[in-house]
Amino acid sequence: MTQPVLQLATGAIASAAEHPIIDIDATAFIQFGIFVIMALFSTKLLFKPYLKMREERDAGMDGARKDAENLSAEADAKLADYEEKLANARALAQEERRKMRDEAAEHLQDITDKARAASVSAIQAANKKVVSEMEAARAELLPKVDTLAAEITSKLLRRKVA
Repeated sequence: MTQPVLQLATGAIASAAEHPIIDIDATAFIQFGIFVIMALFSTKLLFKPYLKMREERDAGMDGARKDAENLSAEADAKLADYEEKLANARALAQEERRKMRDEAAEHLQDITDKARAASVSAIQAANKKVVSEMEAARAELLPKVDTLAAEITSKLLRRKVA
């Protein structure tokens, strides 16, 4: 059994010597030409448009990114400016409120002082009037004291007192 396998292997080696494994003839040049033509057409019709489209898309994406970054920076700047103006407006409003409170307190103090002065003068005038009326009533009633006392005593006792 080893004999026939050996003969077969020897026959194959001899056959290979007669016919090479790679046979380069005119068909190899035709295949190479077809390959070159297909490569040129594929490059022109497929690869270049695809690569151009990718470059345009990348450029568009980069431009959109830059625009977004610019808009974001601009929005941040506007927000900072707005916050600064708002803080200034709040500070100004706070200052105005403080001034108005101070003016109101001063006005209230003036009104209170005037009212206090008016009430003190009114009280003094009323006291003077009471004193003068009391002196007038005393001067009028002092001569009549004895008569009035006798009358009151007789009314209380229900008899005449001398």
